[in-house]
Amino acid sequence: MTAAERPSMVAEFRTWLMETNALALAIGVVIGGAVGKLVTAFVEGLVMPIVGMLIPGGSWREISVVLDSKGNALGIGAILGATVDFIIISMVVFLVAKRILGTAPPKK
Repeated sequence: MTAAERPSMVAEFRTWLMETNALALAIGVVIGGAVGKLVTAFVEGLVMPIVGMLIPGGSWREISVVLDSKGNALGIGAILGATVDFIIISMVVFLVAKRILGTAPPKK
């Protein structure tokens, strides 16, 4: 095959993108990142203030169990806080997906 008959690097790259669905994956990652920012803003701006009224005040996210005199401690509050955040964000994503797709996951 001569140099003139060989496809250009751009043409090969375009073919590779289309055949491997790499472009669709890249678009999905970018859109997923944008949706993640939207959900985070929604949860932090609207949902968490309401949750803050329901959960007792104070710095419960900073609760820890000290293990020794060197200051090593288990961050129980941080784990509980991350768990609460996960549950709330998961619920918001579920509700948004249900609204957009118009369906709920199938029942077992």
